[in-house]
Amino acid sequence: MWMAVAFALALAVAGTTAHAAQWMRGERGAEIQIFIDNDKWAGSDRYYTNGFKVGFGVDATNMPGLDLSGVPMTALGRALGCTPFSEAATNGGVFVGQNMYTPRDISIAGAQRDDRPWAAWLYLGLVFQARRTCGDRSAALDTIELDVGVVGPAAQGEEIQNWWHGLVNVKEAQGWANQIPNEPAFLLTYLHKQLWKHNENVHFIPHVGAAVGTVMTFVRAGGLVRVGRNMTGFGPDRIEPGAAILQNFRTGSDPCAAWTFCEGYVFAGAEGRAVAYNIFLDGTVFRGSPDVKRTPLVYDLSVGFSFRFWRARVSATRITRSQEFTTPVRGGGKQTFHSFNIGFEF
Repeated sequence: MWMAVAFALALAVAGTTAHAAQWMRGERGAEIQIFIDNDKWAGSDRYYTNGFKVGFGVDATNMPGLDLSGVPMTALGRALGCTPFSEAATNGGVFVGQNMYTPRDISIAGAQRDDRPWAAWLYLGLVFQARRTCGDRSAALDTIELDVGVVGPAAQGEEIQNWWHGLVNVKEAQGWANQIPNEPAFLLTYLHKQLWKHNENVHFIPHVGAAVGTVMTFVRAGGLVRVGRNMTGFGPDRIEPGAAILQNFRTGSDPCAAWTFCEGYVFAGAEGRAVAYNIFLDGTVFRGSPDVKRTPLVYDLSVGFSFRFWRARVSATRITRSQEFTTPVRGGGKQTFHSFNIGFEF
């Protein structure tokens, strides 16, 4: 089954790539994105232990059938003086990704009913974004992401984790036989970001959003402060749903001179989420599976940096996440992991 899923995802990416040549003729060019999340650099190997996502974003001006003229302005958008959606700069993108989740102790081969279930998710993500200006010192970014894929053994969590452990000479994880079962899964995410420029060197970027699907259902709100020079985009890119910002918006308006460092900033942020469902904690929708008691309110605290060197951008973020679940024996405990992003413009 996993081979069929991987083949279907490959066909979807290939189909999208076939149209990319036309889209890339847009004046803003295109960008390849690579994301890696991992907790090893924080000294652990548990819970949300690894995430990988790769794809590309392109100028969506030439996408057939795309017409935003009928999208209404919100009262807030009018109050902020934002341009209408019909005048928005737009991007389209496609991603392939995989997330892995494990209990605290991955050396135990047997079932661990009082800890986080073993789980993996393999998916194809389609993204659309619209950027609008809101006066001289503000801008708005709306992102919609649809992820479709599979959880369970078909998501290849065991194979990928143990392949990597062998590569870096770490003992194999022993408990993947106890992971949640195979099941198709989808996630639809919306995220709104508002950029406020205190001045050219200090930006505030609040955000609100929501997600619904068989993978997760939640609402979210948060923001970050960044301090630096020549700052573009809407903050650092993240692997999480809706937060993979396709930053080639700047390619036409703010090009970077060849072989130079032209942008850099540090940032700190926070986000709170009210979670109604999480397949990696609550178990699968259509079949019985391992589960734990989900914590309904979760927060993330993040710090990091980002810089741009000519056509490449690099971001690194350290995330501390609050307890996501409890069991009769103990709670899930906080977790710290790192998120890395590399983007290449062309």
